[in-house]
Amino acid sequence: MAGGQACLRELEVKAEAVGPDGSLEERSRGSSALPVGFLAPADEEQCRRTRRQYRQLMDSVQQRRDATVSTAGQALAEALEEADALFEGVSRTREAALDARFLVLASDLGCAKARQLNCDLNVFNLAAFWELLLAFAGLSWLEVVLEQGQGGDGAGLAFWDAMQREATAWVAQAETFHFLLGPLRLESPARQERPRKAPKVEGGPAMPTELARLELGARQEATEQQVERTLGLLQAYFRQCLGLPVSYFEFVVDPHSFARTVENMFHVSFIIRDGFARMRLDQDGLPVLEPVDPSQMGEDEPSTYGRKQEVIALTLQDWEDIVATFKISQAMITSSS
Repeated sequence: MAGGQACLRELEVKAEAVGPDGSLEERSRGSSALPVGFLAPADEEQCRRTRRQYRQLMDSVQQRRDATVSTAGQALAEALEEADALFEGVSRTREAALDARFLVLASDLGCAKARQLNCDLNVFNLAAFWELLLAFAGLSWLEVVLEQGQGGDGAGLAFWDAMQREATAWVAQAETFHFLLGPLRLESPARQERPRKAPKVEGGPAMPTELARLELGARQEATEQQVERTLGLLQAYFRQCLGLPVSYFEFVVDPHSFARTVENMFHVSFIIRDGFARMRLDQDGLPVLEPVDPSQMGEDEPSTYGRKQEVIALTLQDWEDIVATFKISQAMITSSS
């Protein structure tokens, strides 16, 4: 509104150029010259007075917000007329900014005032409608109340007689009565009681869940059977090789299963620990296995040999390298399953 007009005035000025005689020449983009009064310096006192009046107007509108928003009052229109009168003295941006602030405030108040409008399009006054029907039938509220107080139904019959006479004038045959979902009084449905839940029977104290016992003995027996089976395979391969030691890696490594390889190393460690086999290094520095003759175990006690404990670390990459280096294609320790 007013603020936009002030900004347009400032944008229309417009370029200052110094003439040959040192004077300033004012030119606008839309016209060849501007009025001399428009280029005159603004009166500071007048501008200060205009700003004060704008602030007083906005404070007054804020304090009387309820009266301004009321649909019956004209306070908002009067405030807009006062702002239009103040805008006549606006010549600088500061006053135009205050005018723009008032415009925003007036817009908010106008929006709030519009929301309070009530067209009453969806309101149906049942009492007023019933009064019109009684007046049409030539009855009044007093007659109906007195008739109902005496226990009679003459007023109701008179009303329906009047409705019948009016209806027969418009239709050849009166419409039959049918159920309406309207202002008729309906009986509220009977409340159905929900069946109560049977109280829980308190039993004895709950027994804690018993954990299944681990069959350690069965697992130990299975391990012993695997160790004995591995020892039997070692002795059989040792006899096939005519008493030559068996390569440790070729004996324990399963080229098709890394897990089976680790399990075989585990079983071989029990054989060596119990003295049924020994491990040593051959001339190439590789570990080899050879079973111990049970008949010689009494003569050469294992205690006469220096026992040493070794930890063999085997990763998946090491297992793949061993299979490729030794060209192992078949496991010497076959699966028992």
